[in-house]
Amino acid sequence: MEQEILAGLKKTVLDYEIEKAESVAKDAISKGLDPIKCAEALTEAIRQIGEGFEKGDLFLADLVGASEVVKKALPPIHEEITRRGQKTASLGKVVIGTVFGDIHSIGKDMVATLLFANGFEVIDLGVNVRSDSFIDAAKKSEANILAMSALLTTTVMEQKNVIEGLRKEGIRPKLKVIVGGAPINQEFADRIGADGYGSTALEGVAIAKGLLGAG
Repeated sequence: MEQEILAGLKKTVLDYEIEKAESVAKDAISKGLDPIKCAEALTEAIRQIGEGFEKGDLFLADLVGASEVVKKALPPIHEEITRRGQKTASLGKVVIGTVFGDIHSIGKDMVATLLFANGFEVIDLGVNVRSDSFIDAAKKSEANILAMSALLTTTVMEQKNVIEGLRKEGIRPKLKVIVGGAPINQEFADRIGADGYGSTALEGVAIAKGLLGAG
């Protein structure tokens, strides 16, 4: 019975069943399944999608669709984990978002999905995120990494503003910062004081692992 339910959870991801995701997750919890096993089933499924994407067997739409399923299914599972006082294994905690003035989400979503699939706890702030929101989230969550995306040349300096804000708050030494986006390069990342730069989602994950010694 348990294995059937966990298989059903995985199926929602592998078949991109966004509309069923939340109800399937809630049903698993209502039947008394260990929420950590439920989270692991989702992670395994999204990892399969991520590996298919890396190999070129799947497309961006597949990764985005699977990511949306996980976003719908995880909240009731995390709520039950918290209620039980359990903890999930994690390589580290990452706060991620697209900077203020920029509403592009696909690149950021890809990185967030692959980070989750590789064992990171991901706090996705979405798009058009103000500097103080990044800083507040990093402080409250005690994140290990802050990852920022900017797809417009007019918004890239927001990444610098956030880093300067982290310094003013005195939390910059405790936090690794990764930046990315079409207009960004290594020279720019170095100039604004970022710890890492990734030109692709896969590079971003590799850099996150390396910064935390998990590579």
